Amino acid sequence: MSDQKKLAIIATKGTLDWAYPPFILASTAAALGYETQIFFTFYGLKLLDKKLDLQVTSLGNPGMPMPMPMPVLVQALPGMQSMMTSMMKQKMKSKGVASVEDLRDLCLEAEVKMVACQMTVDLFEMDPKNFIDGIEFGGAATFFEFAGESDICLYV
Repeated sequence: MSDQKKLAIIATKGTLDWAYPPFILASTAAALGYETQIFFTFYGLKLLDKKLDLQVTSLGNPGMPMPMPMPVLVQALPGMQSMMTSMMKQKMKSKGVASVEDLRDLCLEAEVKMVACQMTVDLFEMDPKNFIDGIEFGGAATFFEFAGESDICLYV
């Protein structure tokens, strides 16, 4: 048994705001010497697309800080999601936060193992050719092999 600590992460969401936690946590853990694995399932698989087109919406996140109070009805208007996505990207850039693509590349360079849920790929008839290189495909049992021995397991 190795003394190396292990971090297992389950990524289930595919929006811009939910793309950051698994990649920030994984890259940080890898930098600290943890053996790290992310299991991407359901909507989290969008984070493995070669071409990311991630959006953000406040409708699913009532705790999202808004620059000014905005009624839910206004937030649901056409074009608001694009505007909020643009605002979020600009805020991240102005604060010096790395892009999702850069964080994902950092994880790959740090040898974070990324596993795409095969069942979800099959369920949604996703084309594996649309995913980035360097990932693996496996089911829940594949993830549990690692997660069962991990020191920390996170669901994000």
